[in-house]
Amino acid sequence: MHTIEQDHCEIVRDSLAGNRTIDEQTFASINVLAESLENVRKQHRTFIDIEFSPHVQALAEQELKLAVS
Repeated sequence: MHTIEQDHCEIVRDSLAGNRTIDEQTFASINVLAESLENVRKQHRTFIDIEFSPHVQALAEQELKLAVS
């Protein structure tokens, strides 16, 4: 089954791998996935310690740096 989350995962994965440009869509996808993760954490406390990889976290921080610049 192909889901919207898969599309966002593919965008982030391809951006990290250098197969697509890191752009607004990349950051939007990270934000959608972060919201989904937060919802899962709220519904299932078992997943409270699940985090994005350090690479995705660093990519998300780039958006914050760009916003401040």
